[in-house]
Amino acid sequence: MGLSEQLMEDQKTAMKAKDKFRLTVIRLLRSEIKNAEIAKKTPLEEEEIVVVLHRELKRRKDALVDFEKADRPSLLEELKEEITIISGYLPPQLSKDEIREIIREAITGLGASSKKDMGRVMGFIMPKLKGKAEGSLVKEILEELLR
Repeated sequence: MGLSEQLMEDQKTAMKAKDKFRLTVIRLLRSEIKNAEIAKKTPLEEEEIVVVLHRELKRRKDALVDFEKADRPSLLEELKEEITIISGYLPPQLSKDEIREIIREAITGLGASSKKDMGRVMGFIMPKLKGKAEGSLVKEILEELLR
């Protein structure tokens, strides 16, 4: 079952269970996926749906920082619940060691030796890591390895 079908089934389950919070989050995710399909003018592939879900997760993580600064504990809890729900639909993230190993292979394969080669290495590995690792973490590890 694909992500789109999974979201539909989970929406039905949330409706039957009268879980309004989960239902609202799932409806929002389905809405974002539909908006992306409308913009693309074709149905989204699984990888594209994962990208939409990652974008929504990132928005919430960014808002989490703002709510902490504003001292809004009630909104923080809701946001953390949303993050948990969205994370449940995403593929598992790679560990730092796995990312480090992929980057080492790319550096060796491309013959990269300095920070000047960072763009070339990032361009090579990000399609492989898309949806499996955050770009900021990949960049951090790459900078560490290209010192």
